[in-house]
Amino acid sequence: GTTHLLALEAVDLQSLKTEQVQSLTTEQVQALTTTQVQAVKTTQIAALTTDQVASLTTAQVVALTTAQAQALTTDGVQALTTTQLQSLETVDLQVMKTTQIAVLTTDQAAALTTSQIIALTTTQVQALITDDLVVLSTTQIQALEIVDLQAMKTAQIAALTSDQAAALTTAQVVALTTSQVQALITENVAALTTSQVQALEIVDLQAMKTVQINAMTSSQ
Repeated sequence: GTTHLLALEAVDLQSLKTEQVQSLTTEQVQALTTTQVQAVKTTQIAALTTDQVASLTTAQVVALTTAQAQALTTDGVQALTTTQLQSLETVDLQVMKTTQIAVLTTDQAAALTTSQIIALTTTQVQALITDDLVVLSTTQIQALEIVDLQAMKTAQIAALTSDQAAALTTAQVVALTTSQVQALITENVAALTTSQVQALEIVDLQAMKTVQINAMTSSQ
């Protein structure tokens, strides 16, 4: 029972086999202390069912080590509630594999905090699927670091919504690579503010396609 589980030392917890870990009820999982959670082996974390992952308390998610965060299966990652995801420490988020980032649901992507967006590595940003990218708020887009924005694939840039394009900061617009500027769809070119257009580097303007130039409004 739960009382017996709480009495288990780290070595005892680590001796539990996969089937024993998966047989734990969600109530038993939630009863584990943060110290016990941190003692769980990565192979055991990987063995958790989606129901068990979804039942983890905020304190337990915060307690996860970087190795444990990396050990979550893609199904386990998708099972995290938005509240659980937001409670993941930035150091844990930064070490998550690109395969884990790529399976985030749109609700999860939209729930990422500003601090978490800032913490994403360039390879993680590149791993965001377009469905996740388009649900990011303008605040989240503005939180993207310059180095991460510059690393974004042209397909990702092309997927931006007009609101997202119009929200890019002056520094972000300046940082866009020539190929990224060329990837902007006409609707997004038309959505750029006059300040953003003025922030475009000459080399980028010169590289713009005719259809992009034609899409510019009179005020731009």
